[in-house]
Amino acid sequence: MTAAHPATQELTARALLLDMDGTLVNSDAVVERVWRRWAARQGMDGDAVLSVVHGRQGHATMAELLPERPAEVNHAENQALLAEEKADMAGVVPIPGAAEFLAAIAGVPHALVTSADLQLATARMAAAGLRFPSPRLTAESVSASKPDPEGFLKGAAELGMDPADCVVLEDSGAGIAAARGAGMRVLGIGPRALAHAPDLAVPDLTAVTVTVLPDGGVRLTRV
Repeated sequence: MTAAHPATQELTARALLLDMDGTLVNSDAVVERVWRRWAARQGMDGDAVLSVVHGRQGHATMAELLPERPAEVNHAENQALLAEEKADMAGVVPIPGAAEFLAAIAGVPHALVTSADLQLATARMAAAGLRFPSPRLTAESVSASKPDPEGFLKGAAELGMDPADCVVLEDSGAGIAAARGAGMRVLGIGPRALAHAPDLAVPDLTAVTVTVLPDGGVRLTRV
């Protein structure tokens, strides 16, 4: 894994790829409720399950935790959990600074790359009162969940950008691993990101200053 760069205070890019949960939207309350119930049904420790779940599609979490279980069972259960999550928006709020950040990058090439499916992503962005970026790469857009880099590589391709010219905003270990696998630099958002050596880390989006560059790129500076 690439080491952190303690002296780094800013990142420049031609395009940004944005995770959603934990990066733009705080959905931790819902995720914890749904996955603790799932853990209890499996006779598993809830904290252990929650240490794996962030950043991944649900069936990928299940495959990690129950490797002997048939994939079709995981996919079926994932659909049931997605239904639970879509019905529960209590406590879904924006990450501090998210609305202002999205407004600041409106003229910069950017895409959403999330492990949520389109319906859940739409509902959560609306519940948080945030602009829904386009293009958007959701669970339906990829054949493999983060930490596979497919979503970020497709996001860069949608924007017509080289991966090396992209900066990813992520909060989870799985997401940061996916970005690294895609050959991209990472701005880590929040406490979960710190353990995974992002190039630059901030507590939330209020700690980032956006400067749009004359060539259409962007500079992200830690406040």
